[in-house]
Amino acid sequence: MKKTLIIFVVLLSVLLINSAFAKNPLKNLSETKRIAAIENLMVGLKSDNQGLKNSSVFLLGELKADKSVIPLMKLLKSSENEDTRILAALSLLKIGDQRGIYAIKQAIKFDDSERVSKTCKKFYQEYLIKQIENKEL
Repeated sequence: MKKTLIIFVVLLSVLLINSAFAKNPLKNLSETKRIAAIENLMVGLKSDNQGLKNSSVFLLGELKADKSVIPLMKLLKSSENEDTRILAALSLLKIGDQRGIYAIKQAIKFDDSERVSKTCKKFYQEYLIKQIENKEL
């Protein structure tokens, strides 16, 4: 576990350094590196370090990692941290999987935090607008 965490931190550092020099460094990842990044970020979701967890949540959305939909849905539903729940909703929106979109819709109704609920409502409205725009094209 410790070795995986070290690999994850190194990979995350490389991604962050690359982001300073490129608009979206994640687009240029080879498939092998993309798979490795997703695996490491999935480990980061289980971290006790809140910053690492939130970064992992965000980057999984940037990578549109379908594999992360269920863990992100769990975080959206049960994380004690509002920021983590909001980031999980954002990542689910970016991934675009219908299960994740449904989870965002449910968070609007059932999340105890008004902040999370309102943010999820904005995300869901953005999703609906994009769906309408895509149908008009």
